[in-house]
Amino acid sequence: MTLSRRLFGLALAGGLAAASALPLAPAATAQDYKDEYKISTVVGAPLPWGLTAEKWAELVAERTDGRITMKVYPGAQLVSGDQTKEFTAMRRGIIDMAVGSTINWSPQVTELNLFSMPFLMPDYAAIDALTQGPVGERLFEILSDKGVVPLAWAENGFREVSNSKRPIRTPADLDGLKMRVVGSPLFNDTFTALGANPTQMSWADAVPALTTGAVDGQENPMSIFTLAKIHELGQNNVTLWHYVADPLILAVNQDVWDSFTPEDQEIVRQAAVEAGAYGVEVAREGMTGENPPIIDEVRALGVEVVELTPEQRQAFIDATRGVYADWSEKIGADLVKQAEESIANR
Repeated sequence: MTLSRRLFGLALAGGLAAASALPLAPAATAQDYKDEYKISTVVGAPLPWGLTAEKWAELVAERTDGRITMKVYPGAQLVSGDQTKEFTAMRRGIIDMAVGSTINWSPQVTELNLFSMPFLMPDYAAIDALTQGPVGERLFEILSDKGVVPLAWAENGFREVSNSKRPIRTPADLDGLKMRVVGSPLFNDTFTALGANPTQMSWADAVPALTTGAVDGQENPMSIFTLAKIHELGQNNVTLWHYVADPLILAVNQDVWDSFTPEDQEIVRQAAVEAGAYGVEVAREGMTGENPPIIDEVRALGVEVVELTPEQRQAFIDATRGVYADWSEKIGADLVKQAEESIANR
């Protein structure tokens, strides 16, 4: 054997020995799993939000033979009731998973304010064009860069406006009304542009405020209006205006996700997709068709329901165009344009 071949053999042997001495990256195993993974939601069953979270947990438990146990914690109780802190808590690992609202996460992820742009989405097909198209993919990429793994979309529904004073048919009807709003400053800007007096508060604080008349009105999806019995809080006027929608996102903390085996990651992801689709179906139940049964149900409670004509709705659009323009720049003009094109091509 030549000297060069002997040296090569020694170097190769030394390299292999050194490689074998290096610690291997630990592979995820079921033995490393927690006894329970906490899912945060703002509201629980029987509302669509809570039903989505429960379906996700149910499917995962069934398909992993109990290796992954997920428990739903409604009422934003994992963040002491402050729903706007949910996203940050999940990033930091305080929360393992969440079925969260784009509204509540928008203070930390500015781009999620897209869904709160006044009168961007006229119908359910427009929501789908965003969440199930390139806009949804782009938003998931943004979330993935922030230490959270987004898996699927669900839905809380279009947010309609109610109050205890008078029917709302024109922007002038909102003049001076004290309105409870949620989420980002975009809601304050929208209602201020319409002449109202908005105040941001949690739902826990809103209930007594509406009951006593300290606040005149609020905005929520109709499924929440009926199931939460908002009519009992003095809200006897509802206007269907579809001014913003409230998509939900099923997501997992990055470290928790990395702790799952690839096989279990796929199970959790597919379960999230199916639970999200189920949540969308539940959120839209009774709200589609020419005569949505949920509207008849609300009217039967003694609530006056105003359904805006296209011309009436346009007056609200015109009144909030300045807010729309300002927030297009804050969210990202290119993202807003992409959303507008997706809706136009739906």
